[in-house]
Amino acid sequence: MSEGLEHYRQVTEHAELLHSKTKVIAALEHIAEAITQDLSDQNPVLLCVMTGGVVMMGQLVTRLSFPLQMDYVHATRYRGNTQGGELDWIAHPSMSLEGRHVLLIDDIFDEGITLKALAHYCVDHGVKSVESVVLINKLHDRKVNYQPKYIGLEVPDRYVYGFGMDYKDYGRNAAGIYAVKGL
Repeated sequence: MSEGLEHYRQVTEHAELLHSKTKVIAALEHIAEAITQDLSDQNPVLLCVMTGGVVMMGQLVTRLSFPLQMDYVHATRYRGNTQGGELDWIAHPSMSLEGRHVLLIDDIFDEGITLKALAHYCVDHGVKSVESVVLINKLHDRKVNYQPKYIGLEVPDRYVYGFGMDYKDYGRNAAGIYAVKGL
């Protein structure tokens, strides 16, 4: 067994459940209603922010019953670490965003550096509009000047995992939102 897996198992034994699966699903339903009201007649491109946004994207699109297209962007500051560094662009969207309404979909709004950079990327590529949706908003005062339009739930300033968010590349598949003890 790998050392990372064993460490993750130890972390999960002491993790604190902040939001249950039921609460997460209710938040997703609420977000989907708001997005439907705002974008159902806009033919939007939903742009998944990899890798954390993949669970949010999958859960969200099944709740949207209007025409839309999906693509992804892979830009990260974490690369399996518990602290962010410089933004690393791994993959750009494959479809043209010019003249489109774009919705960035990510797991967490922590400092906002990645989402702000992605929003600027979209503007630079001629979008008609760009907004973002996150499942989790982490409460602290270290955020950049950017704000997602749609937010599901809030968490205290702790390291969290589950529902797309990871702890050292594990835990994205946890059905609730958990806080790591001591981080």
